Amino acid sequence: MAPHPVGRRRRAPDTRSLLGLPLRPLLLVLVVETAAVAAVVAGLLTGDPPVRTEVLLCGLLVLVAAVHTELSVNAERLRRRIAATRYINMTSVWTFAAALLLPPGLATVVVVVIYLHLYLRVARPSGTPPHRQVYSAATVLLAVHAVAGLLALVDGRAGALATPQNAALVLGALVAYTAVNTLLVVSVLRLTAPGSRFLTILLGGDIGLELATLSIGGLVAVVLANTSPWFALLAVLPLLVLEQTTLVRQLEAQVDTDAKTGLLNPAAWRWRSRQMLERDTRTDRAAAVLILDLDHFKAVNDRYGHLAGDDVLQAVADVLTAEVRDQDLAGRFGGEEFVVALGGMRTDDTPAARAREVAERIRRGVRALQVDTATAGLVTGLSVSVGVATTPDHGTDLDGLLAAADAALYEAKHAGRDRVAVRRPAPPVAAEGATPPFGLSFGT
Repeated sequence: MAPHPVGRRRRAPDTRSLLGLPLRPLLLVLVVETAAVAAVVAGLLTGDPPVRTEVLLCGLLVLVAAVHTELSVNAERLRRRIAATRYINMTSVWTFAAALLLPPGLATVVVVVIYLHLYLRVARPSGTPPHRQVYSAATVLLAVHAVAGLLALVDGRAGALATPQNAALVLGALVAYTAVNTLLVVSVLRLTAPGSRFLTILLGGDIGLELATLSIGGLVAVVLANTSPWFALLAVLPLLVLEQTTLVRQLEAQVDTDAKTGLLNPAAWRWRSRQMLERDTRTDRAAAVLILDLDHFKAVNDRYGHLAGDDVLQAVADVLTAEVRDQDLAGRFGGEEFVVALGGMRTDDTPAARAREVAERIRRGVRALQVDTATAGLVTGLSVSVGVATTPDHGTDLDGLLAAADAALYEAKHAGRDRVAVRRPAPPVAAEGATPPFGLSFGT
């Protein structure tokens, strides 16, 4: 678990304009776009003039990509609107195929035309700023030229892709394309969101979907190189189905998410926590439930306003995200109350002590927050009270754990707030007719 950065939590930068970016991501954007232009120019100056078949293939890829975009335009607009951070479109099928089959100059034409059409039909109606589309196109251009460099290095060409050697070459090209494109996109997202974790952004962008799309692109290149080019149209229908499936999954994730904090909402948290508890019970593992309440939050709203209060809630959510593992579940229960489910703990490893340790880190992280709000300046002096309950001390039922953690939270509040309280285990219930302790007996 990565420690939460102590100190000021700055407002999220205004990334709607290029000049609104912080210095480091702005420099990265300019360097990447300059490198893309340089790569394109170098490819045009050093490459051989294209032959007629390559020009026709370039036009075919652009045409099929345009048909694909037009058929999926509504789904893609919705996918782009609800994407949390990194949006993966399916046009890499055609850009990767172009990288494998065409010289760099014509592959550049494919990328530029596709991304221009994508901007006019999908990105602009969805409210995407132009500089984001330009940066995305630049990363793809660099990925395409990385593939071209790999092919030139091994003297590979796309005319005989259907051999074991060239299959390995396509796989290597896929890795090179993914590495360049993905790392550049994730890097700018990481620099734009200080305190975020590189691996979380990478996996959150659904790297599996990108690899699946590129794999289809590799198959399209094999088909185009060895059969009639018009067979590329057969890839459109699987792509449309993949887009619809991805859209459904994105909508499900949005339904499960609290809009203000990005954490799970109460219904989603309960459902997933019950699944976690059932799994831990089957595998003889322990779990814990934490209930957290932001102290004197009403005073924050009254003094700084509700918009500043929303910034504070987001800051607390960031602390939770930083201090729990990826497999743990953090949610917002409503108002200023949060919940965390910690799972997969060993029963012989003092679950209560481990849960208290996590709760204390969260408490200290909130205590150290300095939230730079958009409407009221700096908000400091925040604190949180935490109640903890664990299995098996308080049973394995989620409602029972919540009740025990809520009682512990009341103890923390009653003891002065800004503290963690762990609910004492329930005393064992003696079986009927059992001999009381110390051999004493009562009654006749």
